[in-house]
Amino acid sequence: MAKLTLRQAAQWCGGRVEEKYADVEFLGANNDTRVLQPGQLFIVLQGARDGHDFIPAAMEKGAAAVLCSRKVGDYPAIYVEDPRIALGEIAREEIRRIGMKVVGITGSVGKSTTKEMVACVLSSVYRTAKTPANHNNDIGMPMAVLSMPEDTQVAVLEMGMNHFREIAYLSKIAEPDIGVIVNIGTTHMEFLGSQQGIRRAKMEIVEGMDPKGLLLLNGDDTMLWNLDTNPVQRITYFGRGEECPVQAMDVRQDGDMLRFQVNAGKLSFPVQMRLEGEHYVTDAMAAVAVALKLAVPHEKIASSLAAFQTMSGRQEIFQKNGFTIIKDCYNAGPESMAAALSVLGNRPGRRIAVLGDMLELGDAAWAEHYKIGRIAAEKADMVFAYGPLSDRVISGTITGGMPESMGRAFTDQSELIQALKWAAKPGDILLFKASRGMQLEKVLNAFLEKEKE
Repeated sequence: MAKLTLRQAAQWCGGRVEEKYADVEFLGANNDTRVLQPGQLFIVLQGARDGHDFIPAAMEKGAAAVLCSRKVGDYPAIYVEDPRIALGEIAREEIRRIGMKVVGITGSVGKSTTKEMVACVLSSVYRTAKTPANHNNDIGMPMAVLSMPEDTQVAVLEMGMNHFREIAYLSKIAEPDIGVIVNIGTTHMEFLGSQQGIRRAKMEIVEGMDPKGLLLLNGDDTMLWNLDTNPVQRITYFGRGEECPVQAMDVRQDGDMLRFQVNAGKLSFPVQMRLEGEHYVTDAMAAVAVALKLAVPHEKIASSLAAFQTMSGRQEIFQKNGFTIIKDCYNAGPESMAAALSVLGNRPGRRIAVLGDMLELGDAAWAEHYKIGRIAAEKADMVFAYGPLSDRVISGTITGGMPESMGRAFTDQSELIQALKWAAKPGDILLFKASRGMQLEKVLNAFLEKEKE
């Protein structure tokens, strides 16, 4: 990462710095004193507490300086009206200064996995940096940019949102050369009202893009055809459909190996990945489309995808205590929940689905949890549902034909853990899937900690 002076950063964001501190340098930025590293710029934000209260602690931990809106002690600082806006402006100028190309990625489901695949493939040719886990919002993404190495050639930035204008804001910071929309799902419908609203919010990614940029869209998602806005950027579709210029063909799951053929114009080559679930084809094809645009040789694309491994917490499959565990506790929406259940359903043996609530679905929550219950009845032998809407899931399993004795709803984690310990037997396959806020990994960890009591 590059060292910046307070003078330079203040010029970029229109801030004020005392002359005696103008040449102080910082390396990266952080808004959390618990994980702040020496030499970083401490970003003061307004939360449940006034971030200015943490300035002394930040300086004691070795912060080089502070980005804040008022003076608290005699510390090196940049004074601005809104530190959040200033952070974004500093990050945008740093992207311009380094001259890195930017790939911006958004979508309802799978954007983090897509980001990881894109970065994996591009790193075979370019010095590539990416946003780390959870750094996809108006604070995390700019901080990630300021931690990227000086010699970064391509930055792969994940852009998340749950309200209108959030993607637009991130796009205007990142100014992507390539924008990717993985899909339009139903997550965040609570705030955006409908899938059309979600699509409109995701399409905000073009607002910061150069008119000559490239927008890559999932051609298998009907919501991404016949757009109600007409971006000036060129659009290319990727996916399994015949109308996609970057197309996946002959998709098949061969044990734990996912195989398919890529066709893009005159180019054709095979891809194999050690992943379970055809839903990964969408993420992989987005990576293929980005890589081809940036002239990555197809041999390197194939070899990079063959070596790809999922992120921690995202469909990790492992053996422990005689059980096969499918851990997918990072996030969940109706689409990803159905995909995870499909993976469970393809496994031989007794299958147990441990499903936590899917959050931010708004008025659609009751119906979507019921639908997931019906799907689970087809894919699992037993279902343990957890959360305020767990009874809706179990109602769906019963309607779907699962015996009432094979499905149970829980609102207490300790009761769920105890029930799992008594019901599960060595040799079983257990899927743990929920929205991050449900903290289902605590149930998994407690389940694996010791034998049945």
